[in-house]
Amino acid sequence: MKRRTFIGTSAAASVGMLACKTGNAMDKEETETKLKNNIDHSVCYWCYGSIPLEDFLKSLNELGIKNVDLIGPKDWPLLKKYNINSSMCNGAEISLTEGWNDPQYHDTLIKNYTEMIPKVAEAGYTNLICFSGNRRGMDDAVGLQNCVDGLKQIMPLAEKHGVVIQMELLNSKVNHEDYMCDHTEWGVALCKKLGSDNFKLLYDIYHMQIMEGDIIRNIQDYHQYFGHYHTGGNPGRNEINETQELYYPAIMKAIVATGYKGHVAQEFIPTWDDKIAALKEGVTICDV
Repeated sequence: MKRRTFIGTSAAASVGMLACKTGNAMDKEETETKLKNNIDHSVCYWCYGSIPLEDFLKSLNELGIKNVDLIGPKDWPLLKKYNINSSMCNGAEISLTEGWNDPQYHDTLIKNYTEMIPKVAEAGYTNLICFSGNRRGMDDAVGLQNCVDGLKQIMPLAEKHGVVIQMELLNSKVNHEDYMCDHTEWGVALCKKLGSDNFKLLYDIYHMQIMEGDIIRNIQDYHQYFGHYHTGGNPGRNEINETQELYYPAIMKAIVATGYKGHVAQEFIPTWDDKIAALKEGVTICDV
């Protein structure tokens, strides 16, 4: 399943214990491993869409994961039933390709976000996702200013309600061809122009590894502009274990060292037969 079709002991020892390349389920004792709470773990439900949401939330309770990303208002009552926080709300955006960089979408986006921001706050949540949209031949500087012109019309409302609007950094090389907000420096420039603590970047580690690498240095240099993190193995966007090139324990330690208190959401597409076991492994790897 592709995301675009869905939206609308030591760390090494822990990984070794939990790795399950054949996809077999872990036993009950292993799934009850307690988290260290240095990272506020979350998970993107779209990666587990084959599992009914209620069953998925029950699994999160068993694993001690208290947050889930990319869930809209219709499912918030179910989240509350299981005491799960909506750590990155969605539902105001048009699409990943039609975003704030194109003025033709501003009226619709302003209406959508003006309606959604109070709902997010009333539900007791904080983060609301947004997207730049695709270039379609547009110069990056023009698109940046267009984003400023549009977003500044909703920022006072976001500030009033304590809602943080977060634009996701996505790669335009493999998954989201032509997407504009595809480099950290462009996103940081947008944050600086808006000048609001209620606008941040969703730093997707998988996507930025593809576009620019240097993950830890960028976290160290720009962490004040990052309001949320997503994981994913590269190449392939699958499990974040030794099968791929990113070493997540070091990345998570770098995030913790910045004083970050927000969420880190697993956004890899599990290949194991037991998808919940794969999720548990990913969370354990990141639990530094």
